[in-house]
Amino acid sequence: MKLYTPEKTVLLDITTVQPHPDGVLVTGKIMGTMPMKAIVRPEELRAGLRLLTVRLFFTLISMLFRPARRQ
Repeated sequence: MKLYTPEKTVLLDITTVQPHPDGVLVTGKIMGTMPMKAIVRPEELRAGLRLLTVRLFFTLISMLFRPARRQ
């Protein structure tokens, strides 16, 4: 999974997401070169869910069925 900047360059390339005793371990590369590992803790996941609105929820669901855009 890749996360892009508004200028359409790759900001974060997530390669694995796996369980970890402290939460979920996310592994990837930042800006294509710098390796990174991050742990998402349960309290941070709950805080992230507070950002989810009904409109955003439906936008995320609809994105699953949209065709990919060319860059």
